[in-house]
Amino acid sequence: RMAHSKGVQVMVDGAHCVGHFEFNIEDLECDYYGSSLHKWLAVPLGTGMLYVNDAHIDTVWPIFAESNRDEGDISRLNHTGTHPVYHDLCIENAIDYYNRLGGARKEARLRYLQEYWSSRVRDVPNIVVNTPKASYRACGIANVGIKNIKPSVLAKRLMDEYNIFTVAIDYANVKGCRITPNVFTLTKELDVFVKALKEMAS
Repeated sequence: RMAHSKGVQVMVDGAHCVGHFEFNIEDLECDYYGSSLHKWLAVPLGTGMLYVNDAHIDTVWPIFAESNRDEGDISRLNHTGTHPVYHDLCIENAIDYYNRLGGARKEARLRYLQEYWSSRVRDVPNIVVNTPKASYRACGIANVGIKNIKPSVLAKRLMDEYNIFTVAIDYANVKGCRITPNVFTLTKELDVFVKALKEMAS
C-alpha cells in the first residue's frame, strides 16, 4: 500500500510459496506475483507461474508478438514459442496431487518436519539455526549453519560424507544451508541429518 500510494507498482517474489503453504495472492494486493513451481509442487525445472493483476494485463508486452488474442486476455502473455509439453502436463498432475493431499495437511506436514529436526539442534553448541522458532514465522524451510564452517563447505561435506543434498546460502547476513524436506521425507531420514550436524559441530 505504501508503494501504491507513491504510484509504484509491486511485484512479489514468491518463489517458495505455491504448494508450500496456503495463501491468497489477492490478499497481498500486489500488481505482479512470480513463483517457481519446481520447488514445492515438485514439477520439472523451467516451470513457473506469473500472476498479473487484471488492471495491468493490457500494459505488459508479451515475449513474442501475439495478434490472435484480446489485450485483456492473460493467455497472450503465455506465448513463449515451442517448449516441452511435459511441463504443461505435469503441472496439471501436480496440482491434482496437491488438491488430493489438501493444502492445510501439506502445510502441517512440512511444518512438522522442519520443527522435528530444527528443535533437535537449536541448543547444540556451535550449531546456528537461522530460522525463527515460532511456528507462525516459518513452515517447511529452515536454514542452519555451523560456526567456523562456510556454508559452501558445509553443503559439500553433507553431500560427500552423508549423501545429504542442501543449498548453501551465504548472503544478506544469512550463513548456512537451506533445508527443505518434502511431505515424503521420513523422520528417520531427518535423524541422519541431525546426527550429521552434531558430528560436524562437535
